[in-house]
Amino acid sequence: MAPSKPPSTHAQPTLAQLRALIAVVDAGGFGEAAAELNVSQSSLSEAVGKLEDLTDRPLLRRSARGTVPTPAGLRAVTHARAAVQAAGDVLLAAQDDGELSGVLRVSSFRSAATHLLPPVLVAFRRQHPAVTVRLLDGDRAGTGEHLVRSGQADLALIEGDSAADLRLTPLLLDDYLFIAPQSRGTQPVTVQELADSPLLLSPRGDACFQRIETYLGRLGIETSGATTFEQDSVTLGMVRHGLGITLMPRLALLPVPDGLVTLPLPEPLTRPLVVAALPWRAGLPLIRAFTAALVESLGAVPADQLTNPRSHVWH
Repeated sequence: MAPSKPPSTHAQPTLAQLRALIAVVDAGGFGEAAAELNVSQSSLSEAVGKLEDLTDRPLLRRSARGTVPTPAGLRAVTHARAAVQAAGDVLLAAQDDGELSGVLRVSSFRSAATHLLPPVLVAFRRQHPAVTVRLLDGDRAGTGEHLVRSGQADLALIEGDSAADLRLTPLLLDDYLFIAPQSRGTQPVTVQELADSPLLLSPRGDACFQRIETYLGRLGIETSGATTFEQDSVTLGMVRHGLGITLMPRLALLPVPDGLVTLPLPEPLTRPLVVAALPWRAGLPLIRAFTAALVESLGAVPADQLTNPRSHVWH
């Protein structure tokens, strides 16, 4: 078989061709991508075909899972995302701070989206009515970081104090609490009680479970026998009826159902909440303004509402 000829050094892909490739990869098919972009499937196929002509190799292939990128397509789509993003950033960089417009994509896990983002969104919309903020699901561990790195999100609210290649802006420390039926009382929690109690925890794949597993491991407590639930409300209902205890971040508990007691853990456990962006995009006026709005909003929240380790009984 004759070797593939190198791509032309003169012809360059267009942004339309790159967007077509990205759309098909994200949608998993030409029909779905065409509907998403509101273009004909034939024009989308033509754009991808011209891009494949430039690279002189297939970038997509049909499979049982739909249309998927080839190894060359996987490498190409990474740079396609960066190129399309950079082209859009030219316009974002030229905006004045007081006249922002466009679409801002923010990834967030559920408890932050529920309790932290609403007041920020209200204030930000009032100040910048021409900006549309789209929220993306970032519940699974590592999802937010991936969305930012791949160019599918502009910002991500994530847990942790380190993420390679990302600019992190600290927001707050959210402490984990011990939750039990109200009948338990408010006496201090011991390591032995944690070891002896049935554990009801979040799904094993999420960041919360991983953090709790590491914490309990340091105390010599196994989580292999823990029962897991997708919904926090189900977990708390089980705890309320005496079927076990759980550990949750304070934000994830709000609003707390009746009949539960929350107490500090024997040794503190916190999760740092930060907002992440690509370093070379963090200074764009739109991204910088929303990050500042987050920091300003959380600075107005009394610290003891989020980090006070006092016990609470909820009636």
